[in-house]
Amino acid sequence: MAEPVENGSDCAALDASWLRAHPFPMPSNEVDKNERGRVLVIGGGLQVPGGIRLTAEAALRAGAGKVRIATVASAVIPIGTMFPEAAMLSLPEGPTGEIDVKADMLTPHLARCDAVVVGPAMTCEHHASRLMGAVLDAMPDSRAGSGMKAGDCGLVIDASALMTLGDHAVRLRARAAPCVITPHMGEMAALLQCDVKDIERDRVAAARQAAARFHAVVVLKGAATLVAEPDGKCFVYSGGDVGLATGGSGDVLAGIVGALLSRGSPALEGALWAVWAHGAAGQHCAETTGPVGYLARELLVAIPRIMASPPDA
Repeated sequence: MAEPVENGSDCAALDASWLRAHPFPMPSNEVDKNERGRVLVIGGGLQVPGGIRLTAEAALRAGAGKVRIATVASAVIPIGTMFPEAAMLSLPEGPTGEIDVKADMLTPHLARCDAVVVGPAMTCEHHASRLMGAVLDAMPDSRAGSGMKAGDCGLVIDASALMTLGDHAVRLRARAAPCVITPHMGEMAALLQCDVKDIERDRVAAARQAAARFHAVVVLKGAATLVAEPDGKCFVYSGGDVGLATGGSGDVLAGIVGALLSRGSPALEGALWAVWAHGAAGQHCAETTGPVGYLARELLVAIPRIMASPPDA
């Protein structure tokens, strides 16, 4: 049964007709892997070292040409060996096993990517907030003389990086293009500094409030997922299933968003396509494996075929 969306009668449906009217950018046969989109995924830690791999593989499965994983030094060799398609960037780790990095370590790598995903598989709010600050310091559109227009590098913020995002709200609002944030209910409550029950009373209003406060396209995850943009426009997707409520599922979604931004989709369209593809992959797994019990990594193989097939009417 779909989760109620209170006061959401003015939300547009994310459905087949919208998707057909807003195709995502497709590469020509002549492009190389750099032109297909370059994604930098920064996150992970010793508590969940493999989660970052889900985000990175999702980005490749959703069509990015190149992916680099930036994670704690002790996890680089195991992940790189398990996932040879991705380049690796070894980052310092603090005593708790979380990323502990300064902006100058990220600057050259952010200058060579089209989208960055920050926060997947991190578990410490403090370190995630420091990482978020370092990313904003290092992003090309934050530096004078970078040669890039503000907002050229797509930005996706996920997981623990959301929990103290209020510390960075002013800088996010200064970006020309909105970032994409992907909170669940608990993370949304942290973003708006309120109780989860307050979010539950009016999820649409909460999504719109966060979108305006952070100049972001907000993907508020749930059985009925809401996607809101800063001007107040809101969409609802009701095609998810309970099986998607599993560890690593959100990491996959963040990677799909990152890939679509790297391929040239605007933030709203990239987020909406990602929500649909993620939900459709869940439906595929529910049909082939069972409504519950499939793993987040099983979503990955379904993504290319789903995105290559036009949605049914």
